[in-house]
Amino acid sequence: MLSKYEKELLVIIWGKASVYAEDIGAESLLRMFTCFPKTKTYFAHLDIGPGSAHLRSHGKKIILAIAEGAKNISSLTTTLAPLSVLHAYQLRIHPTNFKLLSHCILVTLANRMADEFTPVTHAALDKFLSAFSAVLAEKYR
Repeated sequence: MLSKYEKELLVIIWGKASVYAEDIGAESLLRMFTCFPKTKTYFAHLDIGPGSAHLRSHGKKIILAIAEGAKNISSLTTTLAPLSVLHAYQLRIHPTNFKLLSHCILVTLANRMADEFTPVTHAALDKFLSAFSAVLAEKYR
């Protein structure tokens, strides 16, 4: 899965991303809603227009949860258990959407990180976001 170096790199990346969690999260969500319009159905009760308070607030929650997962990568399943239950049983989010959002987060980070987004960084982020999505989808099985 992830090497020791990749795990250390992820903590650094998400530590930096946490500072801009609201912006990165909102941009990632907006990207997902634009590229995959069916994902909007889960947010019908919120204002998800560009720059909206709901979009920024939810985006921040997502990025901070991912950053927390990176800090606790050895116990990712335990760390994300409450979110997995929430998304599976209460919100009933289709698990495919986790993969779609992960992709949009990856693209957003690539745009924002510029030269820091090396092939090693890309691989580490992709592996981690895949693991994150898989853990969130565990309760669907």
